[in-house]
Amino acid sequence: MAESLIGAALPRFEDRRLLTGQAGYLADLSLPGMLHLAVVRSQHAHGRLRAVDVTAARKVPGVVDAFCAADIGQYLDPIPVRLGNRAGLDPFLQRPFATDRVRYVGEPVAVVLAEDRYSAEDGAEAVEVSIEPLPAYATVDAALVDGCLPLFEGQPGNLAREIRTAKGDVEAAFARAAVVLEDEFTTGRHSGVPMETRGVLASWDSGRAAMSVWGATKVPHFNRMILSRLLRLPEARVHLFESEVGGGFGVRGEIYPEDILVPLASMRLRRPVKWIEDRLEHMIAANHSRQQQWWARIGLTEDGQILALDALASNDMGAYMRTHGLTVPSNSTAIFIGPYEIPNYRCVMRAVMTNKTPTGTYRAPGRFEADFVRERLLDLAARRMGLDRAELRRRNFVPPAAMPYDTGLTVNNEHVVYDSGDYAETFEMALERAQYRELEDSQERELGASRRIGIGFAPYVERTGNGPAETVRLALDGSGGVRLATGASSLGQGHETTFAQVCAETLGVEIERVCVERVDTDLLNSGGGTFSSRGAVVACGAVHQAALILRQRVLDAAAARWEVASESLEIQAGSVVHAASGRRIEIGALASSETAYVPTAPGFSVEGSYQPEKLPYTYGTQCAVVDVDLKTGNVRVLRYVIAADVGRIINPTVVDGQLRGAAAQGIGGALFEEFVYDENAQPVATTFMDYLVPTAAEIPDVECMVLENYPSPHTPLGVKGVGQSGIAGTGAAIANAVADALGEDGGRAIRHLPITPERVLKAIQGS
Repeated sequence: MAESLIGAALPRFEDRRLLTGQAGYLADLSLPGMLHLAVVRSQHAHGRLRAVDVTAARKVPGVVDAFCAADIGQYLDPIPVRLGNRAGLDPFLQRPFATDRVRYVGEPVAVVLAEDRYSAEDGAEAVEVSIEPLPAYATVDAALVDGCLPLFEGQPGNLAREIRTAKGDVEAAFARAAVVLEDEFTTGRHSGVPMETRGVLASWDSGRAAMSVWGATKVPHFNRMILSRLLRLPEARVHLFESEVGGGFGVRGEIYPEDILVPLASMRLRRPVKWIEDRLEHMIAANHSRQQQWWARIGLTEDGQILALDALASNDMGAYMRTHGLTVPSNSTAIFIGPYEIPNYRCVMRAVMTNKTPTGTYRAPGRFEADFVRERLLDLAARRMGLDRAELRRRNFVPPAAMPYDTGLTVNNEHVVYDSGDYAETFEMALERAQYRELEDSQERELGASRRIGIGFAPYVERTGNGPAETVRLALDGSGGVRLATGASSLGQGHETTFAQVCAETLGVEIERVCVERVDTDLLNSGGGTFSSRGAVVACGAVHQAALILRQRVLDAAAARWEVASESLEIQAGSVVHAASGRRIEIGALASSETAYVPTAPGFSVEGSYQPEKLPYTYGTQCAVVDVDLKTGNVRVLRYVIAADVGRIINPTVVDGQLRGAAAQGIGGALFEEFVYDENAQPVATTFMDYLVPTAAEIPDVECMVLENYPSPHTPLGVKGVGQSGIAGTGAAIANAVADALGEDGGRAIRHLPITPERVLKAIQGS
């Protein structure tokens, strides 16, 4: 019996070209006659846009054209929301250019096109922009002050939406609670900052009246729909291609203003146009995320049972609602209860507009923030009660016998029902590996005179695989090769490998026969895209379904040729085999001659589509052991442990890489990364000198323990998404570890992420 491909730790097929410099990224692509585009951006956080004059820019040597909103009035429709409940968000949407007002530093007001990027930048410097300054709001508190100027005309204020989630009788539960604790928490604004910044290459074919676009690869079919709508073109005339992507993480591949402006410039000049974002632009114009502030309280019985959880929170949305809409604040409210049985719960989340860069999703959107608040609150409650921190969690986990567990909550009109799992199992594994009990009981926490060791942990549960259905097309050719096309583009997750594993295993062919195509919107009419850990759950589900259809078609054709029942046949190593007679035929030979035997057969090109009726929830626990320097405030992560149950593993190498990479990003958000603004909403962190990202020196060897004990009953392969599991609890685990190192007095002050040396020192001084 051949060894199963699903579950095999195959090296990623992509890695050879990526590691040897043979991969083609957007900046590597050029077309004959291509122009370069530079964006003129507002330097004001808020103001009335009085005039934009591009006359001087057009006279700069090398400049071919320059234009602003006044030149493209018919193409200024707002960019719509892609995810979740869109009702009432239209007034807050962004247009390709600022028109009446500018609302954040970095908002596009004009573009310049030239024969080279240098001339385009020179032309951009020559554009004259007149802006009348208006009061700018750098915080949600400032934006919500009674009587302040609404950022959008016709709106009563800057509160875009209030999301209310509740179950049980919260007030009655608090009235009978033996212990009530409340506190305030905040998470800083940060983002994915991928190695490759954003970019767009567009080419208008005036003869065919068709547009080709490279660059926006995360949700290509949705992007095609929006581009066709905003450019006034039929969808069939808009063609999007996938290129290599140097990091996605939520920030890349959505529709931004530049994704409209570059194709529009190509249509206007009838030449290919390319724009590559520089790092400064990326820092001020690409989606930010994470910034929330919370007031939360918890009520418990004397023996540590959680009776109620209550919260009032605000999500800083920035200056506009971008394509993610209310995904982040909605996720936070739905997942705040975590893996615990909490009978009474209430959360009011306010989505507030400010004069900062618009926000979107970033790996584990809304979960990273909510898990931090909940787990800090639980640690504080355990300290208050004199109860072991781990024991408090043990007494409140949802038990395996309660699965599937209906939380009583909804997110985007979908019920939150945990499908399967044993939350205590991964919890105990992580604590044992991190030696929690040994450290907790140890009296020797000091490393020298001014350094202390702390340990923290954070159980989490993670919603995966949401969004629309995914579609896959498989085509078998006469050589026996299988071409696989899908709408799920790869942003580095290893799709080329995992899709091939599922296809080859299900179909019964060698994996070398499977060729996974780059996403091309002309190959498929629809596709859901890549986000929210959809690759293994939704896309592989579609691959599995399509491969089953193709497999049956191959067996039926062979059965018709040999006049036997298809049930008596199987596919082994790319050949159809009839064990009873010893007959064997290569599937390629069968495909090339099928019509001779089955004239009415539909052929060997099939499509499969899949969307889970109910979502799978992955879960686990993360533990951090940290070394805190009490003199400098510096925090060093000594050990980082992840125990996760992912249902079923397709490729252990890919899963391990996902967990490690996510943990590294989580450590960045917990200790280093923050987009800071001054009181006038001017960005302060605009380079890597001010916006710190962790390097290899700051990341320990992440210890991963991955289980397959609870496959999801809702997916055909039993898989659960894993892409966000390594980051969901990172901020919480590290914050609890730092607080543990500082002791009861100093630890109470650890209520903000990132935990910078300055904040650590303030916590120590305050104690």
